[in-house]
Parts: sequence; structure tokens; C-alpha cells
Amino acid sequence: MMRIFVKRCAGIILAAIAALSVLTAVSAVTSAETSCRTAFTSASVTPAAPAIIDSAITGSAITDSAIADSVITDSAITGSAVTDSEMRPSELYARYAVLMDADTGRVLYSKSGDTEAPMASTTKIMTCILALEYGDLSGEASASSNAVSQPEVKLGMREGQRFFLKDLLYSLMLESHNDTAVAIAEQIGGSTEGFADLMNSKAEELGCTSTYFITPNGLDAEDEKGVHHTTARDLARIMKYCITESPAKDQFLEITQTDAYSFSDCDGNRTYTCTNHNAFLKMMDGALTGKTGFTADAGYCYVGALQNDGRTFIVALLACGWPNNKGYKWSDARKLMTYAIENYSYREIDPAFGQDLAALTINVKNGYTGGFPLNAPVKTGLISDGDPVRILLKHDEKIENEVQLMDNICAPLQKGQQIGEITYSVNGSRIVSYPLYAEETVAERNFNVCLYYIRDLFFL
Repeated sequence: MMRIFVKRCAGIILAAIAALSVLTAVSAVTSAETSCRTAFTSASVTPAAPAIIDSAITGSAITDSAIADSVITDSAITGSAVTDSEMRPSELYARYAVLMDADTGRVLYSKSGDTEAPMASTTKIMTCILALEYGDLSGEASASSNAVSQPEVKLGMREGQRFFLKDLLYSLMLESHNDTAVAIAEQIGGSTEGFADLMNSKAEELGCTSTYFITPNGLDAEDEKGVHHTTARDLARIMKYCITESPAKDQFLEITQTDAYSFSDCDGNRTYTCTNHNAFLKMMDGALTGKTGFTADAGYCYVGALQNDGRTFIVALLACGWPNNKGYKWSDARKLMTYAIENYSYREIDPAFGQDLAALTINVKNGYTGGFPLNAPVKTGLISDGDPVRILLKHDEKIENEVQLMDNICAPLQKGQQIGEITYSVNGSRIVSYPLYAEETVAERNFNVCLYYIRDLFFL
């Protein structure tokens, strides 16, 4: 019995010594554990397919050029903007133009689209949407001396004359009456200055940082902060809000799609008839809405939208000719819309689009999943989930993806724990990001793990 007892004691001592030798690097790893950060940065990713090792390890964008052709065949696209060889700026009359995807707000084509310029009566799309959101359509608006003094084009209000707000919105959008715009602004904002504050607040909310409103009708104006202006990109963004985001989007479309509208003032003394001057509504199938404009400084302007096969496009044109060139805006609008219809189609992106997540593994420091408790990092896989999104792309565009992981991933790690994300982008613009999770639980490699391993190996 004594001999057996001595053997067992010796065995335990030897196991402890062996465990300590196996664990020689634990203290070094422990210091690394304390430096584990939760911020997503580039991290080591080891794919099964060697074609993407370098880009995965550095955390750089992973494109189809770095992945085997079988992984992303038809998904390769670069989201570069339309190049001159595809549509030359000289093909358009407008000095400033933007073609936008109304669903995502992505600019599909731009000709000096971020250059500031006056926008004339296209301003009135903002006036209209704010009136729909903040106003009582059955409420009354009175014509002030300021309103009746506005230049043509105008309804011909008389000072003190009262109108229902709903009727005035048809006057505003179908005939582009300048006196109507002022009456609406004063009814909603208390004054044109107060209403301009609402307009600028909404523009800021929408991210239109290169837009500044002074007047509700778009007449050329200047104050101590600058001139009344926008950009083609910002104007398209405002139209996107009007038709896809605003709680009053359906009312906006109903008004702007109306061919003709008749109404009387509140006292029934005078009757007015308004006719829609947006010729583009009958120029192309699927035309949704639009607003024209002209001033001496702005030239002819236009912003409009068209829907085709589930796709919605917005065109914004500024400085599109001056008198004797009134038709230029229609030519440019048709050209850009036709270009969009013929070249752009929807693609669907999901978490595994163009990237075989099953082929990627990550290194977990100080981890243990069974077998000999090596000092080397343990490898585990990645999983992801999320709803797919659709994006309009050209056939030759590429969607790029970038895998970002936590810096210094250390055990213990739980299955389903978020450790990073995969981001899909077009031309550097983020489209969607999906979280990345650990595929399995990874225990911490510690003294007990090493001791039990040796015990099981030699004494059981």
C-alpha cells in the first residue's frame, strides 16, 4: 500500500511539473489578455483558401481580385461614379447635374454635383413638404402686403384675402406662384424669416450642408449669411425626402401629379384654376413628380423623379440654359433618366455576398478547444446574420467588402459573441454592415486545463 501511495504522489508531482512546463507562456499571454480591446480594428484572419490571406490578415478591403473566381463571379463591381467615357459632361446642357437612386440616396452620376448655385422655384418642393408636415390643410392663410407684392409668376392675391392652405399648395406646385409661397410661409412660420429657419433646419437634418434658404419661393436673394443656393446633390436629396421619407410623401405626390385644380378663396368671391406645368410627367412613362424653376441668376432648373420596374430615379439640374433654351432641362432630364433605366439594375447583398465566411478563421489567444493545450492561438470560424439589402448597380461595378475584427481576441470566447463586422461598400461609400460572431465557444487555456490534460494522459 505504501508503495502505491508513493507512486501516486510522485505521479501528481510529475503532472504538476509537466503542467507548469506546458504553461510556460501563460503569463505572457495573460498580459496580452489585459490589453484586449473592444474597438473594431484590423485583426488576423486565416482563410482556408490561400488567395485572400494577405488582405484578410491586414484587414484591408477584400475584393473579388483577392478571392477565387468561383466565390464571386457576377458580383464584381466597383462603385465608381459614371465616367466621361460613359456619359460625358458635355452631353448635358446643365452646368450642374445629379442622377440619384431614390431608395439609397447614392449618386449614380454627377456633373459638378457639389457646386453651389441658385435653384429658383425648385425651392418650392421644400416649401410644400414643410407646409404638409406642419400646417393644417383645412386652415386659412391670409394674403399680406408682402405676399401680394411678389413679382410674377403669381396668383394675383389681394391683401387680406383668405385661402385654405390645401388650395394654396396646388397654386404653389402646379403654377409656381410666388405670392402663394409667401402666404404659405407666413401662415406656417409666422414670417418668411421664421419659415426660412424651418427650411434650413430641415436641410441640415437631411445632411444638405451646402444649401441655404432665404426665400420660400426661390427668388434670387442674399443676406449677411450668403445667397439663396443649393447643389444638385442636395436638391436631389431633398426630393428623395419628399417622395420616400416624409410622413406627407403621399400627399406631396398627389398634389404634384395633378393635371389641373380649381378653387375659390374662403369667401367664394374669386375662382382660380391651376394647370400643371411639369411637362416631364407626360414625357416619359413612370414619371412621378417634379418642379421647374427659373430666375436670372439661376437659369432654368429642374428636379424630378421617375419610377421604372421597381427602380426610382431622381434627376436634379441647375443652370440648365437661359432664355431661348427653355427645353434644355427636358432634354437633360430625359437623357439622364434613359441612361439610368438602361444601365442600372438591382443586386442583393447579404452577409455572405462575395465572401465565403466559412473559409475564414480567426486566431484566439490563450484558447483551448481540446487535445494538447498548445501555446499557439486556437482557430475558430466566423458566422453572421442579417437581412439582405438591394442596391442599384451597373453591370461593371464592383461591391467591395472589408472584414474588421476586435484587436487581440482572447479566450474565453463564447459562441455567438460579436467579434467584428463585415462592411460592403461601393466606391468607398458604405452600403451595409453585418456583425460577425464566434462560431464556437473557446475556453481559456489555464493551469487547470494543462493539469487535467496530463492527468488524463498518464494516470487515467
